[in-house]
Amino acid sequence: MGIDYGDKRIGIALSDPLNIISSPYEVFKNMGEEQALNHIINLVKQFDVDEIAMGLPLNMDGSEGERALIHKAFGHKLESLSGIKVHFVDERLTSAEAEEMLIASGMRREKRKEIIDKISAQIILQTFMNESKK
Repeated sequence: MGIDYGDKRIGIALSDPLNIISSPYEVFKNMGEEQALNHIINLVKQFDVDEIAMGLPLNMDGSEGERALIHKAFGHKLESLSGIKVHFVDERLTSAEAEEMLIASGMRREKRKEIIDKISAQIILQTFMNESKK
């Protein structure tokens, strides 16, 4: 499972059973940490997830800022409550990459806003899976 965590929306992606291809799954409206954790844990159980790749918003110089600490705290809670290992993946520029992909596909701006977070989650998960195979 890939997660693009945000204050307003959480993008979620899932992989195929062989962990070769990631696919966007959904954008979940973040209405609070407890609800978000419960929703993700339910998905983990439903899809028999064995690892989670969560985006880590590093500063452009690679350092961790306030957002990275918030993401890490959420990821550690998720790992503790679900019993599933959470791996943090550098998510710098994933939103820009997702936006470029959607623009190239000819998608209108309004529609892009609705799905960009799950595309970002897909990129985070695919990056993690590709790195894990090296």
